[in-house]
Amino acid sequence: MSSTDASSETSTGVPVPGVVDMGLEVVVLPVSDVGRAKEFYASLGWRLDADVAAGDDFRLVQLTPPGSGCSVQFGINLTSAAPGSAQGSYLIVSDIEAARKGLLARGVGVSEVFHEGTRGARFHEDGRVTGPSPDRSSYGSFASFSDPDGNGWVVQEVTTRLPGRIDPTNTSVTTTGDLANALRRASAAHGEHEKRIGRADPNWPDWYADYMVREQAGQELPT
Repeated sequence: MSSTDASSETSTGVPVPGVVDMGLEVVVLPVSDVGRAKEFYASLGWRLDADVAAGDDFRLVQLTPPGSGCSVQFGINLTSAAPGSAQGSYLIVSDIEAARKGLLARGVGVSEVFHEGTRGARFHEDGRVTGPSPDRSSYGSFASFSDPDGNGWVVQEVTTRLPGRIDPTNTSVTTTGDLANALRRASAAHGEHEKRIGRADPNWPDWYADYMVREQAGQELPT
């Protein structure tokens, strides 16, 4: 179904008229110093897509995190929100420990890896328990950091998507980078598989292949 079709389906397969695909493209961040924000996000290795201005009254800067289909924008006269008021935006990674080390290496003040002791603790310090999720379950491990204005980011480890949460159009393999990312996702999921079975899996090539084919087809992933 293309994005121009005026109908879609629910998770039960029942057609819903008047629904079109809607891809989240950009999140606008309120900042007080555009140059400082640009330098910070570029230092994270985010791709600079645009930096355009019209006199002194308008400027738009756009950057995109590695592997993300959604970008961030900030600038002058983009939003009336107070600088630093954007909180709880998610960055999804396949390895939370590696992601944290990468942020630290770039000089970012990032929290320890933690899991939730109480529901919702990912968004505030009360109820956080140091260390990854005890069973290292997908969606269960976090870290957090803020930009110079205080806009807050939650880094979440996702190794296996829940059924129905995978869009095949986002998992197609058409470039070397796409294939590398698909292999990384399969590797992270296979690591969880080996933890569950309690031993090394000698048939990992078959498991990888099954995972990648199912992911691209939008089917339930192997465990």
